[in-house]
Amino acid sequence: MGRREPPAGEAALAPRMSGNPEYFRRVDESNDRDFYVMPRLVIHVDEHGSAALTEFYGSVLKSGARILDLMSAYRSHLPDDGEYARIVGLGMNVTELLENTALRGGVVQDLNRLPALPFADDSFDACLISFSIQYLTQPVRVLADVARVLQPGGAFYVAYTNRMFPTKAVAVWQACSDAERAQLIGGYLAEAGGYADFTTERLVQGGTGFDPLYVVSVRA
Repeated sequence: MGRREPPAGEAALAPRMSGNPEYFRRVDESNDRDFYVMPRLVIHVDEHGSAALTEFYGSVLKSGARILDLMSAYRSHLPDDGEYARIVGLGMNVTELLENTALRGGVVQDLNRLPALPFADDSFDACLISFSIQYLTQPVRVLADVARVLQPGGAFYVAYTNRMFPTKAVAVWQACSDAERAQLIGGYLAEAGGYADFTTERLVQGGTGFDPLYVVSVRA
């Protein structure tokens, strides 16, 4: 499908983002492998948000789907009764991947050092990134390769909240409001190419005593 051009409001946020290293500076520029060496057996969102995301995934992911859980961790927030053909996680910590009961296979890889995905073209029907996109220092390159490994028409879902490890989240993410972060992801997708128009859904309203929760959805 045709590449999506960002609306004028997004241009100020992300003019050729991949060419501006200042957007992707982090407080802690040390090796990410060292930061993630200790397993974090937590879900990175409150229980309310986790349940809302599980319900969302249950409604959009089809039975028999081949799913890539990118930047995977301890939980994938997939429904327990989902009958999926394949669920592969790619993350930074082997213990977290082994403890993730949804996965049927896992790969340990630092996408900030090696943004190319170790999968063949058209390998998956859907790709998920949950609560992690803020840590990518080369998001355009990663998202371009996501489009490659998705079958034509495959779905890509990026879930985010306002929680983060502040020393590892990139500068441009931290400078944005919750709503602007959807536009930022849209800018990544536009520059990566290979995607249709994206949509954003707010699953949980912020300021209600719960973590805010948004999902950006797009098809390759």
